[in-house]
Amino acid sequence: MSGAKAQSGSSPSPQASAKTDLAKAEMGRLKSMTGYAQATAVEHGYSLRISVRSVNHRFLDLHLRVPEGFEPFEPRIRQLIRENIRRGHVDVTLYYDLAGPAAVAVNQEVATAYLQAIYSLREKFEGKAEVDLASLLRLPGVIGTAGVAVGAETAQIEAAVVATLKEALEKLDRMREREAELLREEMSLRLDTIARLTNSVSVLAARSLPAFARRLELRLKELLGEAQMDPARIAQEAAMAAERSDVSEELARLGSHVQQFRGLLTGVSDVGKKLDFLLQEMQRESNTLLSKTPGNEAEGLEITRSGLEIKSEIEKLREQIQNIE
Repeated sequence: MSGAKAQSGSSPSPQASAKTDLAKAEMGRLKSMTGYAQATAVEHGYSLRISVRSVNHRFLDLHLRVPEGFEPFEPRIRQLIRENIRRGHVDVTLYYDLAGPAAVAVNQEVATAYLQAIYSLREKFEGKAEVDLASLLRLPGVIGTAGVAVGAETAQIEAAVVATLKEALEKLDRMREREAELLREEMSLRLDTIARLTNSVSVLAARSLPAFARRLELRLKELLGEAQMDPARIAQEAAMAAERSDVSEELARLGSHVQQFRGLLTGVSDVGKKLDFLLQEMQRESNTLLSKTPGNEAEGLEITRSGLEIKSEIEKLREQIQNIE
């Protein structure tokens, strides 16, 4: 008994753990907001086709079109879509067609009304013409497409709608994941460029410090003329000016944001808003970096060029994440 208890309380098998990890990975994959998919189902006497199209949008903007008679199914359809799609402009269209004899229905009330009118006119004018059924069936409203069945058949149709919609949403997810993978690869290259430029600016900033001190000393001499300058005061002023132009903090933050951005791209879903916030912070750091760029000497000009290139890469990233859910 004790052995059985120990076994029941043991940790999950490696196979179970692998399945759990796979399920988590499936739920957490990065997804684009752009995609299209459709699924069809052919049942006894009717066919269903559901198309789903999505594009980028700040929130979930769902537009659902169903045939007349399918309104009771809408809450379930909307629930399934909300469970699978968090953001985007989504158009869902359901097509329902009857096949065979069930596709045609005779509107008994309309046909009866036509017959009564014919009989009334025949009595009034004492006519003897017989009613031609073929002509009657050609009159407007007599023949039409049969509507949605009721009762037990309605439940069957709803089940078919749910199954077909789930298939369409699964296809849409696979397409959105493929699209996101392409975006991930391109964004990773842009992050590599930003990281390389950030390292380059760090080296240039350290190299520009002596030139900055020399430029400050020359400026002070121009202002003071022949007056004697206290070397300690010059060093103090240089240190204060250097601190105001120090970009090490901005560079460190940029590097940290790049790493966070990479982490969010590793497969977590529903990260579009987080990525957008990170890009706002990166843009702020790059603006501060440019405002602190020292002078117009070679190092300063190179820092400015790199800073502008960083801003350009950030803007390109911003365009790309507009499609990330």
